[in-house]
Amino acid sequence: MSLGQLLGLSFVQHAFYAVTAVALAAGAVGYFVVLRRQAFAAHAIGHVGFAGAAGAVLLGLSPIVGLLVFCLGAGLLIGFGGATLDDRDAVVGVTLTAALGLGVLFISLYSGYADATYSILFGQILGVTWVDVGLVTSLSMAVLLAVSLAYRPLMFVSVDAQSASARGVSTRAMSLLFMSLLAVTTVVAIQVVGVLLVFSLLVAPAAAAEALTNRPLRAMGLATVLALFSAWFGLFLGVWLGGPVSFWITALASLAYLLARLSSVQAARRSQRAVA
Repeated sequence: MSLGQLLGLSFVQHAFYAVTAVALAAGAVGYFVVLRRQAFAAHAIGHVGFAGAAGAVLLGLSPIVGLLVFCLGAGLLIGFGGATLDDRDAVVGVTLTAALGLGVLFISLYSGYADATYSILFGQILGVTWVDVGLVTSLSMAVLLAVSLAYRPLMFVSVDAQSASARGVSTRAMSLLFMSLLAVTTVVAIQVVGVLLVFSLLVAPAAAAEALTNRPLRAMGLATVLALFSAWFGLFLGVWLGGPVSFWITALASLAYLLARLSSVQAARRSQRAVA
């Protein structure tokens, strides 16, 4: 089958629209993840989502229901209990371990074959339907709208929480908002790369962008472009060459970060030589 015929298949088109929506949300929210140094929280929420999916399957519900409930619950818990740097890691760690324990319990209690739950671990992008595309797109657009409306106070708190608090901006409210956005974006991204790899799509493009520029809007735009590049070409390579699409997406995102870091190191060395 030729490449044109492959790209004309309905499931490939579904996957293209889904990865586009996911990359747009991941690029915007991922920048704040890196800026706020909350990569561990992003990692934890993805694993919490797996426990929710397992619980939903146990109750006979769609795994996406459990993903949304557990990820949002974990995001709000972390945002409320870990608004400051002093206690954030402890709250994230306790939330993660508790959720993993629940996930093990739910899987052990389920007597059937939980293929829907296990697919969430590694992503199922080539199996999405138009209904899934609509859901992913709706959630992604909601996230982008919230980021655009709350951009200034969220950026202020992320850069200098003490000054923002002195100016009357609620750091806890912004923390709750951000963790909610991160939770929804994690649910969306899990559909593409799975729980085990969602961390890379959220963090790698944003970390690469931060290494290349210190201007927030430019960095956010660059993070989105890199996320789109990784998603589109990862899907292309997965369809054309074979292999898991999630692997190709995360490999390209990681490569983008590596190249960005090398570029920033070389630029710093050139700057030092010029000063000398």
